[in-house]
Amino acid sequence: MKGFRDGGVPGRRARGELESNVLAALWSADGPLTARQVLERLPGDLAYTTVLTILSRLYGKGMLVRHREGRGYAYEPERDEASHTAHRMKSLLEGGSDREAVLTRFVSELSEQDEQLLHQLLSGHDGRDGAGH
Repeated sequence: MKGFRDGGVPGRRARGELESNVLAALWSADGPLTARQVLERLPGDLAYTTVLTILSRLYGKGMLVRHREGRGYAYEPERDEASHTAHRMKSLLEGGSDREAVLTRFVSELSEQDEQLLHQLLSGHDGRDGAGH
């Protein structure tokens, strides 16, 4: 139903949405953030303890690293956003039963620009000088 999330409870966000929002806040930061700093960057009126819980879960999943700061911790992502997204895409692909069908569907739904970029990357001509390949 419209306005209902996470099992039909009005106004409640799904855990995945909260995790995504926290990760986005951390990716946009110039360095590690405390739970309070993350809370200040998130929309809505989340409780401080909710942010702490999400940070702890993400840390437990190996998605964040933390550094002692005062009596608490400052957190930062283990991977940058592009690496995280690529890892998720690979996991989804590996979880499917028909890899060829998934890849075919994925490529067929790319924009023309993305398709050209993918072709360049696959052919080894991504516009960089070739160093580091």
